Amino acid sequence: MKRIISGTTFIIILIISVTAYYGYSVLFKPNTTGKEAFLLIPHGSDYNSVIDSLNSMKVIKNMGKFKKVARFEDLKESFKPGRYRIKPGMGNRELVRAIKYGWQTPLNITISGNIRTKEKLASVLARKIECDSASMADMLNNKEFADSLGFRPETFIAMFLPNTYEFYWTVSPRELALRFKKEYDKFWNTSRMAKAKSAGLTPEEVITLASIVSEESNLKQEYPKIAGVYLNRLKGGVALQADPTIKFAVKDPSIKRILFKHLKIDSPYNTYKYRGLPPGPITIPPVPAIDGVLDYENHKFLYFCAKPELDGSHTFAATLEEHHRNARAYQKAISKLKL
Repeated sequence: MKRIISGTTFIIILIISVTAYYGYSVLFKPNTTGKEAFLLIPHGSDYNSVIDSLNSMKVIKNMGKFKKVARFEDLKESFKPGRYRIKPGMGNRELVRAIKYGWQTPLNITISGNIRTKEKLASVLARKIECDSASMADMLNNKEFADSLGFRPETFIAMFLPNTYEFYWTVSPRELALRFKKEYDKFWNTSRMAKAKSAGLTPEEVITLASIVSEESNLKQEYPKIAGVYLNRLKGGVALQADPTIKFAVKDPSIKRILFKHLKIDSPYNTYKYRGLPPGPITIPPVPAIDGVLDYENHKFLYFCAKPELDGSHTFAATLEEHHRNARAYQKAISKLKL
């Protein structure tokens, strides 16, 4: 009897051990290759397309075991669209449950560089996510949606501040915009709002002026001083006469020299023709330019031009006579280069 009991116990333990090992090998044992990959499941996908994608990626070592776990978890009837990271050495259960419950891997979207139009912004925003740039452009050009967030069509682009933001691949254009609105509201804290009010500007006007300032100089240390020049012109009722706005009006940022024919264009962005700020930003300015406007220098300068040293910095003047003298020195330096 003891032998029978011992033998039976041994068999039971053996069965349990084998079952446990098999369960481990199917559910938890690493079943992915040594390379990292990302599985993209668009909206409207079916189960077969998910399996096809995994097969084409060649990241699953044993698809048979993966499918067993998928059936056990009823993945065919319940999975979420998204972007899923497949890590080296990942088990079937971990991957299947990520897909089933929508445990997406977020990605980063960075706003930087020269973004002058909504079309360009749409391209940047849609580059890494599921929706296309056309859908993103439709959102950016939706007047009612911009109004609902407190912007005009011309100023809507001001809401998308330069930075790196984390999103899910499946984010919709409106969801994305609402997230940017939250970040915009955080950016305009009590301190920045007080500075804007002191300068006599709204946040959108600050960003509009910053977009001009950032196009005038590549030197961050000059931003407050250039901003002071334009604020002096605004307060004095003098036209801004900002060359970057002319380039925007004629839709050609590559222009090296503004000519009289360019100044004749009838556009609200022609700051030689119309006084005050243009209707909206001419580019998405960097944060240092925005803060440069908020921390503008309080001086008496009304003009500035490039220095004859041609080092990218500028000379500032309070009178037109002094400005002409500075401009002649600059032109003389340019002429020497052509000899």
